Amino acid sequence: MRRFLSYRDFDWTLLAFVLALSVISVLEIYSATLHTKFVHFDEKQILWLAGGFVSMFVLSLIDYHILLDVAVWAYGICLVSLAAVLVVGTKVLGARRWIHLPGGIHFQPSEWVKLVLIVVLARYFTNLGGRELTWKDIFKAMAIVGVPMLLVLKQPDLGTALTYAPVLLVGLFLGGIRFRQAAILFLAASLAIVPAWYKVLKPYQKQRLTSFLQPDNDPRGSGYQIRQSLIAVGSGGIWGQGAERGSQTQGDFLPIPYTDFIFAAFCEEHGLAGAIFVLLLYFLLLMRLVQNAQTAADLPGTLIIMGVVAVLIFQIAVNVGMVIGFMPVTGIPLPLMSYGGSSVLFAFLAFGIVMNIRMSRFVN
Repeated sequence: MRRFLSYRDFDWTLLAFVLALSVISVLEIYSATLHTKFVHFDEKQILWLAGGFVSMFVLSLIDYHILLDVAVWAYGICLVSLAAVLVVGTKVLGARRWIHLPGGIHFQPSEWVKLVLIVVLARYFTNLGGRELTWKDIFKAMAIVGVPMLLVLKQPDLGTALTYAPVLLVGLFLGGIRFRQAAILFLAASLAIVPAWYKVLKPYQKQRLTSFLQPDNDPRGSGYQIRQSLIAVGSGGIWGQGAERGSQTQGDFLPIPYTDFIFAAFCEEHGLAGAIFVLLLYFLLLMRLVQNAQTAADLPGTLIIMGVVAVLIFQIAVNVGMVIGFMPVTGIPLPLMSYGGSSVLFAFLAFGIVMNIRMSRFVN
């Protein structure tokens, strides 16, 4: 009977989906930045992906129960780092989201908080022992997520702050929240929208949340990004204009095509067929994660994997919805495809924990 983790139990099918999306990411970033000042971003993305793969394999060998034990300390460190961003963070376009490190590296703590929150909430709901949730339990869970969310909103970074919400929702759902409690929370959240709109959100955030409804009202201002994205997606047709031939992308009309709008650039070059292929890869990846959650050895394993699934689904839905004009522009990256070291490493570290949960099923 085996007592040690073995890479024979590694989820190679999941890895294949991750690898396919990573290759598409590098190729699209290369094409989208071919005639811009960001021409070498594809090479940087390769380095981030390589570091991500190494991190995933290393983390897959660390027992996830150890991560549960140190989750509280990690949560405290995250709060300190988020507070440090507000004090010494690098200010870009009016927002402090990064800490500048030696070697030209920009560290974005808010991305790492997602992973820590997933583990912390898994520990929290596991410690409740499967009993019915009381209002005290629910408010404690909301506070765990709410504190870092408020710190990120202070930067301000509405998009990243919103990605914390799915972790809380899936935790409450799997933790055993009752229908009546969920209905009351939904009603309270609905009533809180109006004061939050006037007291919390900044003017440019309000503009982003409403401009997607009627982008033609301000085609050169708040509606510019959505209009150019819709033009790029529509001009791709069924089969696309071809790699490195997208008029919107290569003509520098499509804003930041290597991060927020990389899916629009991909649709322009590879059309509806390419878009369906990428979305199918995401669907298969998510279903593989759900399968691993169903077969996890214990409740913490299931909670962690489903927390990862919730974050990925939210980011994919918001980013793709933003590109086709169904969602406001929030700056949420497309997992595994958008350029960026912090988001790439979050995804691979999350997959590393998932791999360990899967491999631990076969350990005595």
